[in-house]
Amino acid sequence: MNQADGGEIQQDGGLPLRVAFYLPQFHPTPENDAWHGTGFTEWTVVAQSRPLFPGHYQPHLPGELGFYDLRLPETRELQARLARSHGITGFCYYHYWFRGRRMLERTFHEVLRSGTPDFPFCLCWANESWFRRWQGSADELVIEQEFDEEDDLEHIRWMIEAFRDPRYIRVKGRPLLTIYRPQDLPAPKRTIEIWRDECTRAGVPEPWLVGFETRGHVVDPAEIGFDASAEFVPHGLHDLVTPMPPPPLCDPSNSVYDYSEVAAAYGGRPDPSWIRYPCVAAGWDNTPRRRNGEALILSGSTPERYGQWLEQSMRKQARAQGADGVVFVNAWNEWAEGAHLEPDATHGRAYLQATRNVVESLGGSCPPLSLDVGTDVPAPAPIEDLYANLYERFVDLQKRSSGFLAIADRRLQSWRDFYAKELEKLRSENRRLAEWSLSLEEQVEFRSRQLQELDRPVHTADDVVSALRTGDPDGN
Repeated sequence: MNQADGGEIQQDGGLPLRVAFYLPQFHPTPENDAWHGTGFTEWTVVAQSRPLFPGHYQPHLPGELGFYDLRLPETRELQARLARSHGITGFCYYHYWFRGRRMLERTFHEVLRSGTPDFPFCLCWANESWFRRWQGSADELVIEQEFDEEDDLEHIRWMIEAFRDPRYIRVKGRPLLTIYRPQDLPAPKRTIEIWRDECTRAGVPEPWLVGFETRGHVVDPAEIGFDASAEFVPHGLHDLVTPMPPPPLCDPSNSVYDYSEVAAAYGGRPDPSWIRYPCVAAGWDNTPRRRNGEALILSGSTPERYGQWLEQSMRKQARAQGADGVVFVNAWNEWAEGAHLEPDATHGRAYLQATRNVVESLGGSCPPLSLDVGTDVPAPAPIEDLYANLYERFVDLQKRSSGFLAIADRRLQSWRDFYAKELEKLRSENRRLAEWSLSLEEQVEFRSRQLQELDRPVHTADDVVSALRTGDPDGN
């Protein structure tokens, strides 16, 4: 399969889909302003990164697209054209849903609403809580992921609108939906039952559910109601490859792996009894997000080595699943994790060209590249649409404000509970000390009396008899 000029995916020599993860965090948001500082975007940590040891490739700086802003439709169009012309089938947008509240939603919302770029896509629900660890701070919870059946229903109703889009990627005729951490769903089969029932009522095919094998969670997807699993490099790496000795000057808490060994290890995994989609990483280096250590680095990535890994995975997937196969690529634009196909200042389009070379060597085709977006960018919106958009944003801001207040209330209550427990501990300790002090005073008084008894002079039997007669206890 491959992407034609429009959004529809066409047959392409029986090749599996090439789906690249897409991070939407390249524009300011109120939440990031509050949590990380005004104007914070992914570029903030990317530009601040520095090499940690000799030969360490940091920072990763963008090439021809520059430090772009995803609020611009021109940027999104250029991304799609670069991806299409180099053999990427579609983007897998990270989707952040917290009990009806969507985060970093603007990019995909505008893609869905505008109908542009005309490029296939699917969703990955990143169903985990958020912490402020990116800037080297402690693991401070900023928004918690919670689950219940009412929210499952609201969630699938929103996703159905995306499923209906003709650009949405389908596998075996069903919308491809991926879940980042399926093991975190408290009742996965019940959630999926709700989703499938609602899809049936809405007249859309139920999703083709893929659970990523993250945090050591590797099970037959049928056990939790899923259709397939997928690798998510570098998850599971510690069980496959031994890290390299720490390079000079590198914090020993960081883990450094040889890229070629990692590629060989993932490529050499035995096939399970279920459908498992492979994942190929253009690279990985999350030191910009791990300033205090505990980073993971794949050292030695090159466009050629990436191309070899991609070709091996595509050949293997073509034999196993044919045109229904999928190869996930990590990633289109994970700049702060050193995983990006987008052109950078060092390699230019080399990783994209490697992708294209592999696709064409296996019998696929890629359309020619055109970067003139002047005629394809939507015309300016009518003034009434702008006012409608402002109203939508106002309503959304009210919802966000309510969310912030709810977070603040929960955090204050958490602090109250914590300090109440600490105060009770101190009071208990004070009571214990008071009881211990009283007991100690009694023991001191008792020991003092004993010492007084020992200090008295020793008398003979005659002295005792004499004392009894005279009434002088000291026998004088």
